[in-house]
Amino acid sequence: MSASNSSIGSGRTAAVGRNAPLMLTLRVVIAVTLGIDAVIHLQLAANYQLAAPGGIGQGTLFQVQSVVALAAALYVLVRGSRLSYLLAAAIALAAFAAVVLYRYVDIPAIGPIPSMYEPIWYFEKTLTAVVEAIGGALAIVGFLLLHRQQRREPGTAGPRGQRDGT
Repeated sequence: MSASNSSIGSGRTAAVGRNAPLMLTLRVVIAVTLGIDAVIHLQLAANYQLAAPGGIGQGTLFQVQSVVALAAALYVLVRGSRLSYLLAAAIALAAFAAVVLYRYVDIPAIGPIPSMYEPIWYFEKTLTAVVEAIGGALAIVGFLLLHRQQRREPGTAGPRGQRDGT
């Protein structure tokens, strides 16, 4: 029996087949946005660390954010589960909130976290804000689409056989 014939008897398989290109496109675009964000933060990290060469500086935070964004990009790309979309959204939107907050609000240092107030926009900063917003919004869309799809067919396995969508 061919793959197209096997999907006729299963509503779930047919629904996944119809949405598969959309979901794959979402996953790729989300991963690309997180990847762009990570690369820019890694490029900027060294110069921002100059203010705190021996401690936790903005450069260190940029490096950590880069690693977390790359991990989320790979996770959403490989898994495509609700959890992966949720993590991608949380990471992208938290980064977006931070860049906007520290652009407009002068927050003092909080423990080891330095003051990162920077009241200007420049190309790299603007680009990261844009890709973080797009990636976060698309991750929410992916989560909602997958959630709706899995809710319509209760008792069916999610991606790769998981019943809880994780």
